[in-house]
Amino acid sequence: MRKVHNWDEWIDYFYYWQDSIGLERKELREFTFDVKFGPPEVEEIEFGHYRGQRKWKTLLHIPDQRIRDTLLNLVVYQGDTEFASVEQQRNLLKSPPSSYDLLAITRVMCEEMRHGWQMSYLLCEHFGDEGKREAQKLLERRAEEGERLLGSFNEIVDNWLDFFTYTQFIDRDGKFQLKMLSVSGFEPLSRSMGPMLKEESYHLGTGNNGLLRIVKAGKVQPELMQKFFNKWVPTAFDLFGTDHSSTAHWAYVWGLKGRFDERDNPTPADKARLNDYNRLLYRDECIRLVDRINQYIPDRDRWLKVPDIKFNRRIGMYAHQCYTVDGEPISEERYPAYLKSVQPREQDYRQLRDIVAGGQWIEERTVQDN
Repeated sequence: MRKVHNWDEWIDYFYYWQDSIGLERKELREFTFDVKFGPPEVEEIEFGHYRGQRKWKTLLHIPDQRIRDTLLNLVVYQGDTEFASVEQQRNLLKSPPSSYDLLAITRVMCEEMRHGWQMSYLLCEHFGDEGKREAQKLLERRAEEGERLLGSFNEIVDNWLDFFTYTQFIDRDGKFQLKMLSVSGFEPLSRSMGPMLKEESYHLGTGNNGLLRIVKAGKVQPELMQKFFNKWVPTAFDLFGTDHSSTAHWAYVWGLKGRFDERDNPTPADKARLNDYNRLLYRDECIRLVDRINQYIPDRDRWLKVPDIKFNRRIGMYAHQCYTVDGEPISEERYPAYLKSVQPREQDYRQLRDIVAGGQWIEERTVQDN
């Protein structure tokens, strides 16, 4: 195993990582990866114990080692998600529905790699030897081995319906996380978020438009699409973290990570419920988007829905409890069979492959539409 001593060595290791996961496409290899910082929107820390003080420009300005450790953890987790998503999506490069979709996924993957590059730069530049070790580990964990730090990023993205559902819901969680970090008291992190959020908006649009195009084509039944919603959305809820999280509490107190609507919300934060607060805002946004897609499904009884927040959770107060997609309790005896019936099974993947093979399963777009 090679050891990263500086930023240039990390860059070499990054290209080795690309080789190791089989990224061969020219556009992915020739993309210009660079570090982007937006202008400082606010010079002072906006919330928490240090509110009103100047934002920290370096780790030396941060007054407490515990704050530095928490900050390191936030950067590591964000970077891990970026590289994981590329590993999850890379096999779809072989089977795009159109040149339009190939261009879209290529751009998404390049920008996700750039986001990981940005977080790795912060680690190498600001966190010393420990940061360099963590930046190296970002390139060594593998999604397909279940080694990524968060559950969604160890799931399999098997097909393009998976991809569009993933970019609709999992990347939307990414938008929430980036927005919460955009008000961070650590200036290099907060200034990293503006360019990342601009790029992330394309990823969300790719997912939402992809699902809309599938519905408009009318070949994939809403009931089959719903199973993929049921697969991904609970993992997105988990990404917000545990309820009554002490980590979220202290990240807020220390001015490292705010609420999603921090700058627009004048009410004092309920620091015991920060994760749940942001999770509910996320769910409300998802419901509005799914409601728009449903306008293209004539039969109201077949409308798509966002699963209840209690369904199939692995983190938080509802973890490993038995609830239906609608949030109704169900017995432990019936739950395993029920869970299989509402998520994609092998027969569902076969059915989807047959639909795709039949053609015209997604509304056509051209590169000029991009």
